[in-house]
Amino acid sequence: MNFASDNAAAVAPEIMAAIAAANQGYALAYGNDQATRRVEVLFSEMFEREVAVFLVSTGTAANALALAHVTPPWGAVLCHAQSHITTDECGAPEFFGGGLKLVGLQGEAGKIDAATVSAAIARLSGHRPHQVNAATLSLTQATEAGTIYRPAEISVLADIAHRGGLKVHMDGARFANALVRTNMSPAALTWRAGVDVLSLGATKGGALAAEAVIVFDPALAAMLPERRKRSGHLLSKHRFIAAQFEAFFRDDLWRVLARRANAMADLLAAGLAARGIAPVWPVEANLVFVAITEHRHRRLQDAGATYYVRNHDGMPANVIDGGAMLARLVTSFSTTKSDIDRFVAIAGAS
Repeated sequence: MNFASDNAAAVAPEIMAAIAAANQGYALAYGNDQATRRVEVLFSEMFEREVAVFLVSTGTAANALALAHVTPPWGAVLCHAQSHITTDECGAPEFFGGGLKLVGLQGEAGKIDAATVSAAIARLSGHRPHQVNAATLSLTQATEAGTIYRPAEISVLADIAHRGGLKVHMDGARFANALVRTNMSPAALTWRAGVDVLSLGATKGGALAAEAVIVFDPALAAMLPERRKRSGHLLSKHRFIAAQFEAFFRDDLWRVLARRANAMADLLAAGLAARGIAPVWPVEANLVFVAITEHRHRRLQDAGATYYVRNHDGMPANVIDGGAMLARLVTSFSTTKSDIDRFVAIAGAS
């Protein structure tokens, strides 16, 4: 019963097979191989415009390099206070950005609203040269609460950011989960809504180690090849990242895997709700957050269940009372119904 993270799941068989197939013969290094050229074309076709693509092996690298590229060292990145870049990347954006500042904003269910963004831009604009000035807005899709920004929401936030002179970055570690839930096109959920640069993740979706920085205006990507190389994130055997993305996109596998993960989250949420343990936020991707008592937590742990307990500071008091824990349950393409049934039975036992 492993609900700790979609990172804990195995590699999808189709992707592992693609890695093995790529392990034949010779190919030019550092992204000069044919698989990388094919993947670059695939990305442009998928997003319905010419894009600049930079493959890396970790989500932290993708986020840090993307933010460093569009944010000056004296600039501020506006993001949710619980976003991955602020809580789980050990200062990588600041390090690769030469001192850029992350400014965490509060927002219900992992999302930032328009008024909050407007106020932050006003607060961090104009007092030059004495303070960092707002330079980038970073949105997480799906959010750390498992919720999703719809295109209209992104457009409103992007318009505010662009009017203030900011670029818009999207952390898409679980972009595929948001994509299939909204039934939107990749273009509609990104550049058509105002996103300038996307960190697109495949690892959580079933790859071994495959992430991409996608810049929707190739002119904006000038010198990003050098930034990636200087950071140590240009892999010499680059074809093995490209092979993962080729398999990820072939026959819409990325959507198939994401739908499976989302469906397992829906099943888990429904089962727990039927036992009186309703999710605290809407289940829109493959994350389920529930409030559980310490007694239930110990019982689940003793039975071998694996998941993380999250900090619930700032949540409404009527959602999490003083004696409850906020459990984060993450499903993946390989989550089984039997594990869900067992977890629900143990959690719901009186």
